[in-house]
Parts: sequence; C-alpha cells; structure tokens
Amino acid sequence: MRVLITGYSGFAGGHLADHVLAQTDWEVWGTVFGAPPPTERSHPRLHVLPADLLQPPDLEAVMHASRPQLVFHLAGQSSVRDAWRDPWPTFEINVRMQLQLLQAVAGQSEPARMVTVTSNEVYGCGAAAGEALTETAPLAPINPYALSKVAQDMLAQLYGQAHGTEVVRVRPFTHIGPGQSDAFVTASFARQIAQIEAGRREPVVRVGNLSAERDFSDVRDIVAGYVLAATRGRDGEVYNLGSGTAVSMRWVLDWFVDRCRVPVDVVPDPDRMRPVDVPRTLCDASRAHSELGWEPRHALEQTLSDILTYWRARVAAEG
Repeated sequence: MRVLITGYSGFAGGHLADHVLAQTDWEVWGTVFGAPPPTERSHPRLHVLPADLLQPPDLEAVMHASRPQLVFHLAGQSSVRDAWRDPWPTFEINVRMQLQLLQAVAGQSEPARMVTVTSNEVYGCGAAAGEALTETAPLAPINPYALSKVAQDMLAQLYGQAHGTEVVRVRPFTHIGPGQSDAFVTASFARQIAQIEAGRREPVVRVGNLSAERDFSDVRDIVAGYVLAATRGRDGEVYNLGSGTAVSMRWVLDWFVDRCRVPVDVVPDPDRMRPVDVPRTLCDASRAHSELGWEPRHALEQTLSDILTYWRARVAAEG
C-alpha cells in the first residue's frame, strides 16, 4: 500500500507516520511545507516530500512521486487563535488545499481512498448544553477555523458523491500529546512550567479561560483511529473520535501546577481568551467503537505526564 500523509511534519502527521510504519508494511510519503525539519525519524519506508500544496505544480509532483492508494489529509492551519487574528489565510489554506487535493485524487488513473480530517470545532454549540455530540449533531461553527473545517468536511462529502471518490471523514475532538506546539493549551501549560523550573521565566503561569471543559484524547489514540477509519470505515461515512469524558481547563492547570518543582502564581492573560468559546465539548464515539473497533488506550494523566516530560527535556536542550 502506498500512503500519502499531508502535513507529515505537523503534530498529528508525525505521530500518524510513526503508527503506520510500526503497525503496517505500507510505504509512506509525507509532505512538509518548506525545508524538512530536523528529526530523529528515519525509516526505509518513509519518503519526505517538501511541497506547498497550494501550488498546483507542487501538488502534481507529490501525486506523481507517491502515486497514493490511500491519502490522509492532515495539512492545514490548525490554530483557532491565528484564525481569529487573520481569518483569510485560514480559509485559503484549509479550503483551497482540500479542494485541490480532492481534485488530484479524483483525477488519478488509479483509484485512491482518502481520509479527510476535520475537527469537533465544526459542531460549535450545535448540541444542548452538556450533551455528548454524535455525528448527526448540527454543524454550528463559532470561529473562522471551524468554518473552514465545515467547508472541508462538506467538500469531501460532495466529491465523494459527485465523482465516486472513496472518502471517509473523521472529526477528532481535542487531541494532545508530546510534540505539540505550545500554541495549544496543554503544551502551553507544560512549557511554562518547564521554563519556570529551569529559571528561565518568572514563576507565573499565564492562562486563558479555565472554566471551559474539553474532551481530551491522546494523539496516539487518535491517529490509530485514522488508520482504522481508512481500513474499516464505510465509504462516505463520518466518524467522531474522542474519549467521552470532559475535564475543565482548571483541572488540567492544577495537574501541572501540582507537579511543578517550585511555587507558581496563575495570572489570566487576555491574549489567551477567545472572542467566543464553547463552554463544554463531549464526544460520542459510539460509531467508531462499533464500526471501527476503535478504543482509546491512554489515560489522560499518562498523556499529561508525557507532555510534561517532553517539555522538560526540550527546555533543557534549548538551554
């Protein structure tokens, strides 16, 4: 099986490549934007392709080199904060890239299956307060990033219907783990703690909205779900992936603060607040459980411990 992972150098893309290479005998091609980043990942079945997938010649070269039978589309702009600050690039990157990739897959002489990854952000406040979200919940995005993911989701569905492209859509809920950018909340907490312990910043953790509750999953469980969606998912179907448990940002912050080796203060930071925020997200992944056989395997506390270990090592290396 020849597999293309767009956004290979991203957080989930790297973990997906690791999972595929460890669990299958597939050949993996992964796209990176710009020069390949320094990495310890090396494998005889891994091929890295620098490309700007918004540029048709680059996309054509990627498709020609990889000749994929299976495509995992993960590349894109993933920050809600950046989408609020400058909405148009988020739309252009996420929607245009999705459209061009769908066209490229549909135009191949050899059929390929595509797994399109969107986000639980597409649901927004589309369910009653506190209700677990199924795949039939209304799409009600409340930020520019979420709007771009709705467009991606619907484009994938449209191309599947109009061109016969085999497309499976996956809507992961918040996923975290080692290697994630500190633009995201758990990594931000962990990096601040690690820097404070190393004496490289004042003993203050700056935070956003701590009352919000999120359904957290380990990225390693989520990427395993992507592979199951590719191999077992029904053509045209959509699958939620999430733990089914919601915890507050306050609980997560307290977990990190309790493990900090020095006393710290907590200070609200207006720059970390979203203009509009969903009070609570909760996943109903019953369809993924029953049809894909997917089950999360990492406890949240273990994931948080792995994140803190990663950032302690990284801060030490940066010093």
